[in-house]
Amino acid sequence: MYRLKNNIISLISFVLLILLVQSSFAQTKKELEQKKKKLQREIRLTNKLLKETRKDKDLSVDELLKLKSKINSRSDLIAAMNSEMKLINKEISNSKQGVSDLENELTHLKSEYAKIIYYAFKHRSSYDKMMFVFASKDVNQAYKRLKYIQQYAEYRKGQAAEIVSTQETLKVKISTLKQSNQEKTVLVSLEKQEKQNLAIEKAEQENIVKKLQGKEQELKDKLRKKEAARRKLQKAIQRIIEAEIRKAREAAKKSGNTSKGFPMTPEALKLSNSFASNKGKLPWPVKQGVITAQFGKHPHPVLAGIIINNNGIDISTTKGAMARAVFNGVVSSVAIIPGEGKVVMIRHGEYLTVYSYMSEVFVKKGDKISIKQDLGILVNEAGKAKTQVHIEIWKGMTKLNPKYWIYRK
Repeated sequence: MYRLKNNIISLISFVLLILLVQSSFAQTKKELEQKKKKLQREIRLTNKLLKETRKDKDLSVDELLKLKSKINSRSDLIAAMNSEMKLINKEISNSKQGVSDLENELTHLKSEYAKIIYYAFKHRSSYDKMMFVFASKDVNQAYKRLKYIQQYAEYRKGQAAEIVSTQETLKVKISTLKQSNQEKTVLVSLEKQEKQNLAIEKAEQENIVKKLQGKEQELKDKLRKKEAARRKLQKAIQRIIEAEIRKAREAAKKSGNTSKGFPMTPEALKLSNSFASNKGKLPWPVKQGVITAQFGKHPHPVLAGIIINNNGIDISTTKGAMARAVFNGVVSSVAIIPGEGKVVMIRHGEYLTVYSYMSEVFVKKGDKISIKQDLGILVNEAGKAKTQVHIEIWKGMTKLNPKYWIYRK
């Protein structure tokens, strides 16, 4: 009886361990599946944007940046597939071990049960059982022997039930193993296809770079205009920030506050703290898009030895798209910057968000803005298939990387 109890406890513990491991795998695999779906959506959108861009026969850096974004998404997709493959391999290994352990346990249980049946066959008559009880020395011993016969019968039933339970668990484990092997087969095939696509896209990228290198002077002229526009935008932002800080300090000074930072009213402080607490959760400044220019300093994608400095990020989107606010706030300024189109700056307490490349704006200085509110229509150059929004985030006079603030789809 004691041995039966131990066997049952061991089996239950083993099954619980299997379920726990499977649950852990399922959660991680679910996360990887979500990541894969997100990357596949990005690739589909980039393909759509590239299709529009290629209608313009004039090869551009914009096409190269979109292709580069697709290559990055494809590489991340393959990496996610590799991670999922490792999990499946681990799952298969655990399932195989589980099947082996359950088969050994089943063999042991059947052997034990065979001994019980053999013993029961030898002492099968009710007369033998009665004689065993009546041969007792006293009533106490007779009671114990009767109890033993009852417990032995229960033990037989328990062993039979344990065998059935182990057989069912084994069936489930074998089914899980087959499913994992099927998943692996499908994943291996998909990964092979994605690697082929990646190789084609990288070759295409090299071809575009070579063709664009033949337009070096044209690219340098465009870059100079772009840099001049960036400097004008930065100066405009700094003027706005300096004027707002000065105005806030003057108002604070009148109320006896001599703070050197960015003085804020209780309402502005609450808004600022709310903005900060939503880092990584802010909506995108367009309904759909892909990041085609990263924050900070980067080598030019074509021109050797030239470094580009981006104060924000550029997000390519579809023709006719609108820019939208990433958080509640108040419009600090609406300006026109040659090369950047119409620009909207929104104050969120100590933070400032800047949206560029609009042809038409729906808001004006002083307007209260709500999250996801449309700010204006993005520029779509005549004869070109380039539509994008440039977004910057500032805290005081410090530039922040918007990539870490917007929601990672």
